[in-house]
Amino acid sequence: MTNRLENINVESFDLMPSPEEVQARLPISAAAMESVITGRETIQRILDRGDPRLFVIVGPCSIHDLAAGYDYAHRLRRLAEEVKDTLVLVMRVYFAKPRTATGWKGFINDPHLDDSFRIEEGMEKARAFLLRVAGLGLPLATEALDSITPQYLGDLIAWTAIGARTAESQTHRELASGLSTPVGFKNGTDGDIQVAINAIRSAARPHSFLGLNAQGRSTIVRTRGNAYGHLVLRGGDGRPNYDTVSISIVERALAAARLPRLVVVDCSHANSSKDPELQPLVLSDCVHQIREGNRSIVGLMVESNLEGGNQPIPDDLTKLKYGCSVTDPCVDWPTTEHMLHKTSQTLRDILPQRTAL
Repeated sequence: MTNRLENINVESFDLMPSPEEVQARLPISAAAMESVITGRETIQRILDRGDPRLFVIVGPCSIHDLAAGYDYAHRLRRLAEEVKDTLVLVMRVYFAKPRTATGWKGFINDPHLDDSFRIEEGMEKARAFLLRVAGLGLPLATEALDSITPQYLGDLIAWTAIGARTAESQTHRELASGLSTPVGFKNGTDGDIQVAINAIRSAARPHSFLGLNAQGRSTIVRTRGNAYGHLVLRGGDGRPNYDTVSISIVERALAAARLPRLVVVDCSHANSSKDPELQPLVLSDCVHQIREGNRSIVGLMVESNLEGGNQPIPDDLTKLKYGCSVTDPCVDWPTTEHMLHKTSQTLRDILPQRTAL
């Protein structure tokens, strides 16, 4: 009789190895551990106003080719060293993608890009990639889309995003309250900032919810609350919200909610109309605001890859262009270098003088 009541639309249950098993096969190295700890503590100091530098989440919209991703990481590590006096570069490593309707859901879900959905393989390869990049000394950023993946990969992440589609979700607010990283909440897809402000307040409080432990067992997770939630502006409804007036409105809203006036500007998405050629202009505008006295912008996000633009996933995967996004369009590597070098040079004499609002 239960067959007529339960799992009517479920085809099968395929077992996943537990987080503990995956981590035992791919243990964190001393170098990777140091990179993660240093990255988290540095971002926390920036959010606490103890470090005047900006942190910049920069990298591909999504990782689909591990070789190209590692090539990018090597280049970013060199660039991070060159701009370290003013900017803390954090590599964007997104293995899961939220979809409005349909489309590729990311490397963990479908590592072969062919709808074979080898999730167990995607998870292990994702962890191996994160270990390798963290071993270079780069802090890593990702988006939390579900409550299970952080148990597999969370020990390697320095900064986490909660996206525009999920900032209003109670599940994601509860998850954020227990994450070990600072968490950036994006404003809603319609541009509503109150959704993200409510999320920051909620995630700062303790929660209890159903989750998964390292052994893969269903558990009641009880959290302390995350004190490092902050707002990420990504525009909405086709309109930007990084301009001076928009940020002034955001500062007032944060003050009214008794939250620190901390803002990260996403130079992509609606802020650039998903046109990579406009990302440098968004960044330049934010830099100008800082030079003119803005004290709330503490971070930036840039979607960047080896090659500019994006490409569809072809039936013949050998036709994929190396280092080019298969999701949102990105700026290319030379543009990335120019943007960040220019930002570093322009703000070198300004950032040490900034004081908190």
